[in-house]
Amino acid sequence: MIHVTKTFLPDQKEYNAILKKAWDTSWITNRGDLVKKLENQIKEKYHIDHIIATTNGTLPLQLAIKGLGLRGEIITTPFSYIATASSIVWENCKPVFVDIDRETYNIDATKIEAAITEDTKAIIATHVFGNPCDVEAIEGIANKHGLKTIYDAAHAFGVEHKGKSIFSYGDISTCSFHATKIFHTGEGGALFANNETLHEHMYHLHNFGHNGPEAFHGLGINAKMSELQGAMGLTILPYIDQIIEKRKAAYAHYKELLKNTSLGFQKILENTKYNYSYIPVLFENEAQLLRVIEGLNHANIFPRRYFYPALNMVNYLQGQEMPIAESISKRILCLPLFYDLTKEQIETISIIIKEKLS
Repeated sequence: MIHVTKTFLPDQKEYNAILKKAWDTSWITNRGDLVKKLENQIKEKYHIDHIIATTNGTLPLQLAIKGLGLRGEIITTPFSYIATASSIVWENCKPVFVDIDRETYNIDATKIEAAITEDTKAIIATHVFGNPCDVEAIEGIANKHGLKTIYDAAHAFGVEHKGKSIFSYGDISTCSFHATKIFHTGEGGALFANNETLHEHMYHLHNFGHNGPEAFHGLGINAKMSELQGAMGLTILPYIDQIIEKRKAAYAHYKELLKNTSLGFQKILENTKYNYSYIPVLFENEAQLLRVIEGLNHANIFPRRYFYPALNMVNYLQGQEMPIAESISKRILCLPLFYDLTKEQIETISIIIKEKLS
């Protein structure tokens, strides 16, 4: 079977060799040496000033909302994973959806100002499939109206825009290190704050509010990454450039094989060093998409309707109509893309797609 993704796992001996330090010290949680080493290596590699590794990729979104003291409306995208919007509701704020750009699939910055009210406190925008939002336009709007900016960069590990890490933008950026992502710690994530004061506040927040072993800085929860997760990250990180290059080659092969079809492809923001997290293709209609899925499933190939449905259609998130997001969510499909996907497998997938399109 070929699934939409496959977790990259190096030789188990490499993982065990790094994990041995935790075993030798019996220190497997509470920010041990491995987690701190992972944070430092990510900071050094991507020239980032602040990072807090977390136990999953959803908690950073919730911590960001809580830590920035947001109460009221938060403008966000209807085309993202459920965690983007559910985190807003979980923190007792109200998501206000703004429709997306039909080429980039990101929130349409030209429509944001019309959604701002006296209750608007922030913008949470997703870098969809790792494709950067129009960060300059979004932050210009946020500064004009005194709003906070949070970027859901769950898919964007390794992405750069205008020569700097995508995690450098906004008040806070968050990332997922889930096993399905190009860089992973099995389960995990990270929060990136744009200044030292905010970083310190978020640091206390992610560790029960501890300010030393016997004092508390304030309210907090437990979002800490374990040493087992840190060891996995340290094992994977040396491979990340190789992983991205392999995915880039597979992405290019798909596009070459499918270039003369009616399929649409995501437009990547200019001045971007992309990470090839996904290969989404857009069909002319939902019936065509379903026909292709059926053909691929019959051959034991399992792509994913990602993201479906549009978030404004979810029962507890229902809002006004979002015609572009709703249309694209019904017609978009992410094809299999992972490190050891072969050219022959890509060719088989492409042949089936073209047969079902005709």
